Amino acid sequence: MSPQTGPGLPWARLLRGGARRGGGTGGGAGPPRFADAAREALADADARRSRAAAAEARRAAAARGRAAEGDWEGLRRRAADVRARSLGDLERLLVAFEKNATAAGARVHWARDAAEAGRVVAGILGAGPGAVARSSSATLGELRIDEALRGGGAEVRAAAVADLIAEARGAGGGAPRGHGRARARAALAGVLPGAQEELPADPGALVGAARDHLREVLLSARASLTGANALVAETGSVVALESEGNVRLGAAAPRTLVSVAGIDKAVPAWSDLAVLVRAWSRSATGGPMPPVLSTWTGAAAGDGPQEVHVVLVDAGRTRALADRTGRQALRCIRCTACMDVCPVYERTGDAPYGAVHTGPIGAALVPQLRGTRSAREASLPFASTLCGACGQVCPVGVDIPAVLLELRARVVDERRAAPVPPPEKVAAQSAEWVMSDERRYRRAQRAWERWARVAARGGRIRRLPGLLGRWTEARDLPAPPRRSFREWWAGGGSAEGEGR
Repeated sequence: MSPQTGPGLPWARLLRGGARRGGGTGGGAGPPRFADAAREALADADARRSRAAAAEARRAAAARGRAAEGDWEGLRRRAADVRARSLGDLERLLVAFEKNATAAGARVHWARDAAEAGRVVAGILGAGPGAVARSSSATLGELRIDEALRGGGAEVRAAAVADLIAEARGAGGGAPRGHGRARARAALAGVLPGAQEELPADPGALVGAARDHLREVLLSARASLTGANALVAETGSVVALESEGNVRLGAAAPRTLVSVAGIDKAVPAWSDLAVLVRAWSRSATGGPMPPVLSTWTGAAAGDGPQEVHVVLVDAGRTRALADRTGRQALRCIRCTACMDVCPVYERTGDAPYGAVHTGPIGAALVPQLRGTRSAREASLPFASTLCGACGQVCPVGVDIPAVLLELRARVVDERRAAPVPPPEKVAAQSAEWVMSDERRYRRAQRAWERWARVAARGGRIRRLPGLLGRWTEARDLPAPPRRSFREWWAGGGSAEGEGR
């Protein structure tokens, strides 16, 4: 709003908090922005302590792993090169993967978005008798494949310990990290058949009880549903890295196996995969190799699943690939190293991100896959201190802070073009109008000083009204001095009355 606009400035909107609270251009409807969603998580001291302890242990393990690697920086450069080359040659690799997987006996399907992926998977698995065992997978959670299957009448059972706990606690959509022992025990005691009331809150005992239950789920399932960490183009193979072994059992026991993967997971050859696997393991567990590495190529008569399907999904990935800066986020190999060093993630956990892609890489990836029109997605790039720790530990060289800055600029540009001006723009233009005229400035200054002295406590204003209160949510505002600089100067610079 220019100085010619006159006195009709929307100060009242800022003070009432009536301006749009969203971050995107689609208005304030929908899921809340990150900062609002994080309040509950920040208030849970027990969960914060659990996450902090778990993150510290993982950081120590990763540090030992990197130190044990003879040339860690060299490995990082090779891993980053593999991912960059793969994304640069993605079309050829996907065609080669489909050709080789089909020749090995698998059926390859293509899906443009989450809805189409859900229809494809539901069409394969149908609503037949028996359960579908679903392994832990960020892609399955992102696409909400469970919902599509259940909507078609299929029974879906979690096949991973963390997912089992999450479902028992009603935290659908993904497996939160850093469960408290008591909460995990209470959740498992409610879903494990025959679990005793005195089931101990001991991690080993809890995992053992859950593993016995999940083994029966996998062995009795009519079909298995998995994600994928990599798709090897030269042989048409699917690769999964894990710590529990549920994917391996799920890929061997049921008659039907369906793997859902983003198109960004393709790699050229096994030699390239070897580099990524080592980089993943050093960052995720500290070891030279993953606890469990499973791979399968098509179907073999009389051995393992007799019906093998691979569903390749775009769901915004080609759009992200077109962004010269943002495409870096597609290199991610899901090692979670960035989460373990992020001060924001450590304090808030998964829930405020609203997606299974969480932490710094989630903040960089989700707005590209889903767009920034909703308040939540538009706020994600701002859910960072930009300390740079995430970029320093990423084993495939993703400059996450650079991606977040690029996304912040995009969000700001979208908000500038929105029909309803954002609060920041209203505030800046209002300040321009006031400061462009000396009389208006003096009147505004006197009004502010009178109000501020009434609102101040102990020399500080701890809460501004309305949307202006967002500034004081995380900081105190000093009360104005008894005399302004202009008054002090007019009085000849006397020290008298300079106190607050």
